[in-house]
Amino acid sequence: MAVILDGKKIASDIKAELKESIRKLKSEGKTVPGLVAILVGDNPASKVYVSSKSKDCEEIGIKSKVESLPEDTTEDELLNLIRKYNNDPEYHGILVQLPLPGHIDENRVIETIVPSKDVDGFHPQNVGNLVIGKDTFYPCTPYGIVEILKRYDIETSGKHVVVVGRSNIVGKPVANMMLQKKEGANSIVTVCHSAAKDLSRFTKEADILIAAIGRPKFIKASMVKEGAVVIDVGINRIEDKTTKSGYRLVGDVDYEEVFEKASYITPVPGGVGLMTRAMLLRNTFEAYQKIMGN
Repeated sequence: MAVILDGKKIASDIKAELKESIRKLKSEGKTVPGLVAILVGDNPASKVYVSSKSKDCEEIGIKSKVESLPEDTTEDELLNLIRKYNNDPEYHGILVQLPLPGHIDENRVIETIVPSKDVDGFHPQNVGNLVIGKDTFYPCTPYGIVEILKRYDIETSGKHVVVVGRSNIVGKPVANMMLQKKEGANSIVTVCHSAAKDLSRFTKEADILIAAIGRPKFIKASMVKEGAVVIDVGINRIEDKTTKSGYRLVGDVDYEEVFEKASYITPVPGGVGLMTRAMLLRNTFEAYQKIMGN
């Protein structure tokens, strides 16, 4: 039976650490980190997520602001707003909530954020720094995965990490992070995806399996090596008439099955998702430190 990797507790610990650091800044009469989140349109999930981020900031003492723009905001209007915050000394992190309306070019938006305030870690300059192992902002979900492994003292050096999924948000960056020759990484990494004729051929070889494919309960016990560490990035809604909402959240891993076979496993919810929010706060604090020279 697996040890549950408690993302909720680790996220809470990180927030407490950051709160204490910000308290010290205030006691010394210094400014505090600032984060602006820009939301375009009325996507319900995005609104909830931005609201959660704002509450997180308030909880630990980060100055936060939400810019809510209508669905018909033009690309130029959005880019001009980003440029305004690029030059605003009160805000050290800029987050543009994705997805954006179809008429706006996501890549242009990401590239307009100055790299020193790109706390999502999506700017090509920061992605390039990640790949070659330079100091950078790591995308928040992969950063959270690596932090979970570190906080549970899970050995990664020389271990075979298999990543299922190749997205720019999770799959590619976490693979690159685990490849780096440094503490908490130094792994042998395989990235596999839907083009594989038999995914289980790869997943059964994983010492550490990271599932980020976006398919509910896709990873079964038969696909997992005995004693593997299993990190489930998926958040999927499935119908459940026994619940008040009519649905429940599950990951990309069949938790009940795999729990009996893994050595460690993240739950859904309560695993990687909360870590993503915590690492955004850490990135914002680190951006503040770099900009202010602290």
